[in-house]
Amino acid sequence: MRFVFTRLFYLLIAIGFLPLSLAWSRPWLRWFALFYDVTILVLAIVDSRLSHLPTEVEIHREFGGRFEMGARTEVRIRVQNNSHQSVALQIKDEFPPGMRITGLREARLNVEPRTNATLIYELTPPRRGRFDFGYTAVRFKSRWKLVWCEARVSAPESVKVYPNLRRAREAELKALGARSIVSSHRKTSWRGEGREFESMRDYVRGDELRHISWTATARRGKLTTRQYQIERDQTILIAMDAGRLMTARIEQETKLDSAVHASLALISAAARAGDNAGLLVFGRKIKSYLPPGRGRDHLEAVLEALYAVEPEMIEPSYSQTFEFISANSKRRSLVVLLTDLVDEEGSKELLNSLHLLRPRHLPLVVTIADRDLKAVVREIPTSSKELFTQSVAEEIIYHREAALRLVESLGGLALDVTAAALAPALLETYLRVKERGLL
Repeated sequence: MRFVFTRLFYLLIAIGFLPLSLAWSRPWLRWFALFYDVTILVLAIVDSRLSHLPTEVEIHREFGGRFEMGARTEVRIRVQNNSHQSVALQIKDEFPPGMRITGLREARLNVEPRTNATLIYELTPPRRGRFDFGYTAVRFKSRWKLVWCEARVSAPESVKVYPNLRRAREAELKALGARSIVSSHRKTSWRGEGREFESMRDYVRGDELRHISWTATARRGKLTTRQYQIERDQTILIAMDAGRLMTARIEQETKLDSAVHASLALISAAARAGDNAGLLVFGRKIKSYLPPGRGRDHLEAVLEALYAVEPEMIEPSYSQTFEFISANSKRRSLVVLLTDLVDEEGSKELLNSLHLLRPRHLPLVVTIADRDLKAVVREIPTSSKELFTQSVAEEIIYHREAALRLVESLGGLALDVTAAALAPALLETYLRVKERGLL
């Protein structure tokens, strides 16, 4: 146990040395001052050894909720004094250095008998993953009030920082608007060009002739049209690339972070629409796989699978990934591939492997751009550096567009979007697939 001198102890030391400075020529007075100071020092050491934090004083670290990337979370150091006397404490908490703090992590607390006091501050994690808290240091006055004693409580602990689920749901509401709200009601269905029969109604001018039910028309004596609704209980499988190109940073996040939050928005939208969504994270090998499902437990499993995923400086294997999907997903699915392409070699491997998904599945290849490359090309270069940048951008655009057009020619769907537009574009495409009955 460590201790520090109180103001009273400093005063006693000063009194002890005062006669020494005034009467240096008198040996007996010098020895008396020395004896006095040594006595005080010994008493302070004994006092610190005999003093302990009362067992009736309980100190715990509590969290205001789950830690999420980019979201503030309260940290509370709660002091419960169950003794019959007040306790004066100095508290300082050791939080993960990678998190941003709001407020003060240390305070002086005077806790009355049979009451409690709380130190509150907030932390904002800048990324997903695991973070470690240290001890909570506590200083309290010794039994004889000669020194401040120091103790450590609230043992070190690790916390998980998950993707920001609120951010994903905000992206869902922003992209789908009223259609997302309607889909949250079990008894209400989106009506569009789906293939699932919903009801019969009177013919209205403009209805397609192929939807007219001639048997019902003959029975009722007037034109009757079949009404369809968007199919439910379909399957979406998100294949997320965690390879080299997904390590690129856009502002404070990697491309993989953008893909993670867009995937959560799609999984949430699919659950509200009555569909099952699965998740697959791959690099050179399959990192994790979560079979399609829906519901709160399934969403919790998705968060657990995504919280610690980090991109690696390796090239992804599309062929191995598509073989895995083909072997483990027998039901026709919308396979959403979140990746990036910048060269012809990577595009060639993706295109050569795409036949492993067709015709059973409908692939949607989504490439995530660093920024709007077309806007870069439109600018007039004013230096050789800008000219070089434009030439590189044009080459990347050419390879991306060529690859995505080939994806479409093979029967798949393709998107090329920036990280900021990823979630809205992905959700709108998903909804369009359902409205058109492409699955």
